[in-house]
Amino acid sequence: MTMAVAERAWCLVVPHHARGARVARHRLAAELSGAVTGALLLDVVAVVAELVGNAVRHAAPLPGGVVRVAWRLAPDDGDVVVEVRVTDGGSEVALPRARTPGPEATGGRGLGIVEALADRWGVDRDGLGQSVWARLSALRAASRAAC
Repeated sequence: MTMAVAERAWCLVVPHHARGARVARHRLAAELSGAVTGALLLDVVAVVAELVGNAVRHAAPLPGGVVRVAWRLAPDDGDVVVEVRVTDGGSEVALPRARTPGPEATGGRGLGIVEALADRWGVDRDGLGQSVWARLSALRAASRAAC
């Protein structure tokens, strides 16, 4: 199913705390509900939850003790695309990367989930912090949901 969409963008600042991921999930779901397919909405909400959770666990906050969450909805050559970006204060340890945790590991799966759901994802750093972004498409979400 192809939906006609107009390009829209949002930005939200959430606490650098576990409740920040919940706030981001609920706001994102409210804004995108009815604008994208159910499969894409589920994928985008899961990706944002993982990215905000990782920012809280592994990175410093932005000034004010917050994390910035931005997303953009856009038509793209017969497809619908949502781009999400979570910006935090970064980490001195290492750039975010997907890992392969062992079966008994209690963590380490977040970016693997992002990698599985997103068309592409990456990390941008500048003098203000670090952004982890992901691009998800309705066609890919639909094909995965059909399996």
